[in-house]
Amino acid sequence: MILPRGKEMRDQNILHIVLSEGYRQSSAYIVRIQSKVSDYRYFFCICMTVTSILLCGCSHFDGGYQAKSTFEEANDLFNQGSYKASLDKYEQIIEKYPSTADRVLFEMGIIYAYPKNEQKDYQKALECFQKLIKDYPGSGYRQDSEMMIFYINNAIIKDKTIATQQTQIETLQQEVKRKENEVFTLQKNIEALEQKVFAFAIKMGAVDKILIEKKERRLMLISKGEVIKTYKIALGGNPIGQKERQGDNKTPEGIYFIDSRNKDSHYHLSLHISYPNERDKKRAKGLGVSPGGNIMIHGIKNGFSWVGDSHTEVNWTKGCIAVTDKEIEEISKLAPNGTIVEIRP
Repeated sequence: MILPRGKEMRDQNILHIVLSEGYRQSSAYIVRIQSKVSDYRYFFCICMTVTSILLCGCSHFDGGYQAKSTFEEANDLFNQGSYKASLDKYEQIIEKYPSTADRVLFEMGIIYAYPKNEQKDYQKALECFQKLIKDYPGSGYRQDSEMMIFYINNAIIKDKTIATQQTQIETLQQEVKRKENEVFTLQKNIEALEQKVFAFAIKMGAVDKILIEKKERRLMLISKGEVIKTYKIALGGNPIGQKERQGDNKTPEGIYFIDSRNKDSHYHLSLHISYPNERDKKRAKGLGVSPGGNIMIHGIKNGFSWVGDSHTEVNWTKGCIAVTDKEIEEISKLAPNGTIVEIRP
């Protein structure tokens, strides 16, 4: 990737960072809202389901055998999910057996509020429970009705909150989608600019420096002080610190130059670096060791080019700097022998 060059590219890079951060924040907010909605619905469903057990035989029963049989029919319809038919049956019961009106009102209220009832109607449920409390103050269903009124009023408030949050989620999702499109467009623009700059660099001829930053794991081609392209790299298996001796698997640090190239190496298009320099030799001599050598910038090991970019997931070389086969071909064209190679920690 080419580093930003000029105001236009800097502005685009900044926009890219802002949009990406906005995307992460929006996504996290959506997850939090959805979690709250899910927790609430689960809680209320449990409340309603537990309360609905009352339908299957609770409190007193003052009707005769026929009334009891009719209640069982209404309950069976409820258990089958035929909520409207169950409510119609309760309407018949209250007309035929007015002495059971409090129980009928209670069970109708439960059905109107039941979460699985797609036609649930909180307002009608409240009317049933409120009528029971008003008309039958001594009913055994009064306390349960008061509890249900409390739950339903809370549910109404929370449903409104959920609806508002869902609207916010939809708005945020649309915003995230818009930002994704903007980021995608920006990336395409940056890639197009990179290609133009790189093509221009090729026309202008060789680069005058290769800068390698070990900590950032990147290699940069520099021409007249400008970075024209950046590559992600793999280093030696023991990358931290200066190379001191042969076999330590460290990538050296210092100022070198490309002094030769080996087209027949075991690694694609190897560019040999002038390690060790005088300073490296002096340090190794002081330690009483061999400084080693044969440090190169190269591609993937022959026969493994299919690995591609994934090779940079680990530091796998014995001290060399590795890029993909396609990348070393680009670098080889632009960096002739004599090109300075600066390797920073």
